[in-house]
Amino acid sequence: MIPETLPDYITIWFDMNIQDYVEEGAFSPKLISDALFTTQADIAKTLGLSRSAFSHAKRRREGKAQTRLREMLEILSRVVQFTGSPLASYAWFRSESLIGYGGHTASWLVRDGHADYVHAYLDRQAGGGD
Repeated sequence: MIPETLPDYITIWFDMNIQDYVEEGAFSPKLISDALFTTQADIAKTLGLSRSAFSHAKRRREGKAQTRLREMLEILSRVVQFTGSPLASYAWFRSESLIGYGGHTASWLVRDGHADYVHAYLDRQAGGGD
């Protein structure tokens, strides 16, 4: 029997609110890495940023880092409804080859500046496409 309401510690896995990862007006690599049970260095590498991209407040708040964090979070928040958790969404983001994009993963496309390709792929999937 499934309860009518789920405890907070369970429901957070099914609802990813991007604003939960904002601190002092910018996306927080620390909050994101904690939620995904990984390191900030791992997220930087996944997004094609240097290991030190998040080590200094100024660099964390720069356009490139913030853009890539936002793009990743937007994609993860779309995928979580299918994968069931932010952690599974992050694994998908890093490892699932996307059909029609030369076998590249979502993370590769985001690193290459093509988050829009990932959104187009997700739109096709939602519409019943390949």
